[in-house]
Amino acid sequence: MNWEIIHIDETDSTNRWLKSQQLTANSQRPTANSQQPSQRHTLTERTAIWADYQTAGRGCGTNTWESERGKNLLFSLLLHPENLPANEQFQISMAISLAIVDALGQLVGDLSIKWPNDIYWRNGKLAGILIENTLKGSFVKDSVVGVGLNVNQREFRSKAPNPVSLWQITGQETDREQLLRAILQAFDNLIATRESAPSVPFKARYMKMLYRRKGFHPYTDKDGAFMAEIAGIEDDGHLLLTDDNGQQRRYAFKEVQFVI
Repeated sequence: MNWEIIHIDETDSTNRWLKSQQLTANSQRPTANSQQPSQRHTLTERTAIWADYQTAGRGCGTNTWESERGKNLLFSLLLHPENLPANEQFQISMAISLAIVDALGQLVGDLSIKWPNDIYWRNGKLAGILIENTLKGSFVKDSVVGVGLNVNQREFRSKAPNPVSLWQITGQETDREQLLRAILQAFDNLIATRESAPSVPFKARYMKMLYRRKGFHPYTDKDGAFMAEIAGIEDDGHLLLTDDNGQQRRYAFKEVQFVI
């Protein structure tokens, strides 16, 4: 499966860069955004853009993403899912999470996926994912998947509670482009497997990889702290917890926090 891979030095956000290029391609009008490269890129059906630095890298909500220039893997993918119902768009989140875990698994162990799609090494955050979907009717038309993956950064200065990089784990430099290509290959492998064996869902593998999959752990929501264990993940991505009183709780993203 072919990818168009574009590398740029700097942008505000790889997600915004990709969406801006897509709008330009659709309208056939040149952009005046000074942060765009002078060369217009023709986006293919499967495009990956990666940058050495983001001036406004962000996570979900109001979160920002700390990344030293040229040290980490900051990339976004443009996808055009075929016949994916809007109420099943969490499939995209599971697929990219599993692809990153598969690629990183060639380098380190002790990996997990913290719901919904943070990539963890033990109790440290290796990667975050931001997915922005465009819907057409009841289906997903386009998906822009942004990933920030800590690769060669040796020290973190932000107030983020638990960042960790591959260098901190292995003590070795990792080639960022090779890692990106490994992630894209892992993603292709997952999609190919899904197409050849549609009865084998991503969800079973995703559940096995979940951070704190077993046992009771601390959480907090709008009502305060509590202990609970993961009971399941609904097809639309809602997290189901069973607290230590036996009560089941259901959460959308950002409605509950893991206490690390």
